[in-house]
Amino acid sequence: MTERTLRPRATHLSKVPEATALFWTIKICTTGMGEAASDFMGTRPVLVAAVLVALSGTALVWLLLRQFRADRYVPWIYWGTVAMISVFGTVAADGLRTALGLSYGATTIAFALAVAVSLSAWYRSERTLSIHDITTRRREIFYWVTVVATFALGTAAGDLTAHSLGLGYLDSGLLFLAVIAVPYLLHRGSDGRALNATAAFWAAYIVTRPLGASFADWAAVPRHDGGLHLGTGPVTLVLLIVIAALVRQESRQPQAGAIPVTEGAR
Repeated sequence: MTERTLRPRATHLSKVPEATALFWTIKICTTGMGEAASDFMGTRPVLVAAVLVALSGTALVWLLLRQFRADRYVPWIYWGTVAMISVFGTVAADGLRTALGLSYGATTIAFALAVAVSLSAWYRSERTLSIHDITTRRREIFYWVTVVATFALGTAAGDLTAHSLGLGYLDSGLLFLAVIAVPYLLHRGSDGRALNATAAFWAAYIVTRPLGASFADWAAVPRHDGGLHLGTGPVTLVLLIVIAALVRQESRQPQAGAIPVTEGAR
């Protein structure tokens, strides 16, 4: 799932990090942090919650603008954007489901279709879905639209297993831990014949959302709900500290990857 066979030469600049073990660790931590932060905001008084949601939305817009304006991969901008998508995206996905009165199953199907449409449109337009082949502004837009869609799908899927299917948070986390190993094993076990690097990457990327969120919920919720009762605030804070430390570590490592994004369509 590192897409090494699809990487351009290491002499070029990149706006997307290489999918290493550190990448996956940070990604899972951001999903857990986003879930805990969203739940924390949801338990605040209405006015306080509204202000927090507005601030997270504003931070997301600001970070996205910084990400698009950057000419290379900048760890704190990239991961800050991912983290804010996790926070604001969770609030938006849950709010949309509640406002429309949809079931977890219905939202899972709807967001799965959204991911499929995004990937399909991306491939029809660019003939590639590789994260190491994002060399135009249009491809970068497709990338971030797909990332948002995967977060929404992961949120719905995690709620579906935990609530609708009655697995609870810990069992859901263990289920998704097993599921995320499938694309890795299919890709590595067949040298890419059963599942190529790009398909394995996106399959795993989707699963990171419910994986991280399930374990974060398990750590935060009360014991009578099957959790460790650590609280959403402390879980959010601890994961933020872990993410900051990991991003700092990653920023010290050399990055190889794609050509800088250009303003043109191609």
